[in-house]
Amino acid sequence: MDVSRRDFVKLAGIAAVGAAVGGISKTEAARKSELISRQAPVVGSKNVAGNRINGSTAKVYFTQKIDSKSLIDLYQRVNDAIIYGKVAIKLHTGEKNGPNILPRNMVRAFQAQVPNSAIVECNTLYTGSRYTTEDHRETLKINGWDFCDVDIMDEFGGVDLPVRGGKHLQYVNMGEHIKNYDSMIVLTHFKGHAMGGFGGALKNIAIGCASGHVGKCQVHGYDPSLGMPPAGPAWFDGTFPLEDKFMELMADSGKATCDFFGKHIVFLNVLRRMSVDCDCAGTQAAEPTMKDIGILASNDILAIDQASCDLVYSAPDSKDLRERIESRHGMHQLQAMKDLKMGNDQYELISVD
Repeated sequence: MDVSRRDFVKLAGIAAVGAAVGGISKTEAARKSELISRQAPVVGSKNVAGNRINGSTAKVYFTQKIDSKSLIDLYQRVNDAIIYGKVAIKLHTGEKNGPNILPRNMVRAFQAQVPNSAIVECNTLYTGSRYTTEDHRETLKINGWDFCDVDIMDEFGGVDLPVRGGKHLQYVNMGEHIKNYDSMIVLTHFKGHAMGGFGGALKNIAIGCASGHVGKCQVHGYDPSLGMPPAGPAWFDGTFPLEDKFMELMADSGKATCDFFGKHIVFLNVLRRMSVDCDCAGTQAAEPTMKDIGILASNDILAIDQASCDLVYSAPDSKDLRERIESRHGMHQLQAMKDLKMGNDQYELISVD
């Protein structure tokens, strides 16, 4: 599929706008939000990843309200005939009884508004409760992801997707069923991550769409000839590519998925219960030490992860998560995406509250 992504730079601002979309059509919602954003003044900015340069900006919509109505509202603002046909909702469904995964009722209400949609996942590289499809399905049931179809995309193997101009990879093995979908909604719980520093939209598709026993080896730089797969989500050590190279491998993988769907992909980040640990840590995840921030939506993967990081860095209680990000060189995810021309690191942050 053809893809058109702009290599932009960052301008962050928060602008107050009017009432929520409510029940109006997606086309009308897009028209109104475009009119509002043209009128909205930029009243503040913060950039934690580099110097600002004058240039075009991406739109990132923001609300402090974390509920199904707000999630649906933001989705409508970024979807104007972009999402169509058979729709994949890429969600991190988490290890058994994970305390920080997205609220099932919120996701249920959202999924019900997306015709012909299914939640999609892939099995894990590490051994545990999502390593095999059988165990994965049991974990899905325990965590309450039983209100709609959940497609474990690598249940029957993988398919190689090309990485155009990648830093390290020429292709990534994705869950085979990815080819069955026309469009994708990347619904991400933004939080910390043991290897990536933070897990945003990039991590959700870069690792989450890669097949468990082939693609995830490529993304993690893991050599399967070493023998048995690692045990548990905290398996990594100094023998595996970490820091900048790992961020670049993730960007390569994320680009393969973005290129596959072209313009038919949108991104929603939920900044809620942001532990320093990923949802793959399950009940072992550290308790969050910062307050919830809100929900963001964009058509631009770089802009939404940049804005999420900026909001975290602006929060006075984000010390622990910032330390996790910096200790893993997590901000290099943003630079790697920029290098691959995956999107725009300058954005207009448009509040809908």
